[in-house]
Amino acid sequence: MTDTATRTFTVPDISCGHCVDAITSEVTPLSGVTAVNVDVDTKTVTVTGGERDGIVAAIDEAGYDVVDDA
Repeated sequence: MTDTATRTFTVPDISCGHCVDAITSEVTPLSGVTAVNVDVDTKTVTVTGGERDGIVAAIDEAGYDVVDDA
């Protein structure tokens, strides 16, 4: 189910601009996603819309592990 909820995920391996670009490019095209914010300082990814499992899979595809939903 795609919805408009905003979710925040903790991704401890985020460390640079490349991480931001890699995650953003994988998550943005997902169905229903309307916004993606990757924060290097807090090591979080905040996504509006989309399906939780699809977002986690996309972050994994970018090469990063989601530790939990913050």
